[in-house]
Amino acid sequence: MVPGRDGYGRGMEHYTIVTEAEKSPDFRRVLWTGKYLQLVVMTIPPGGEIGDEVHENTDQILTFVSGVGAALVAGERRDIARSSQVVVPAGTRHNIVNTGPNPLVLYTIYAPPEHADQAVHHTKEEADAAEAAGADKPPTG
Repeated sequence: MVPGRDGYGRGMEHYTIVTEAEKSPDFRRVLWTGKYLQLVVMTIPPGGEIGDEVHENTDQILTFVSGVGAALVAGERRDIARSSQVVVPAGTRHNIVNTGPNPLVLYTIYAPPEHADQAVHHTKEEADAAEAAGADKPPTG
């Protein structure tokens, strides 16, 4: 873990999370990483998607701030919009697709962390390249 960013011995972190999510144009931006969980904001462009994936050892909760889309989880499809929340248990295949004309904005909590502390990926392509290069690994400790 990054010294001073491990969730221990620090004061409270405070976010106006909807504002944080809506002001970020990035595909993925890690806001906070602790020992047991991670807070990330994401913006999926119209026609875009997170991509079909499975996090073998990480639970995920996604909360949608604006836009519309579809959650595909364990072979089921659900429409999503502002205030929708989707829970993805570890080991479950999932994808989130933007089906609307505007960006699909969300924040997500991973437990344990899934991405590198303070990672910023401006596009899905940049995020995929970082993962493929091994540059987006969560801290260990």
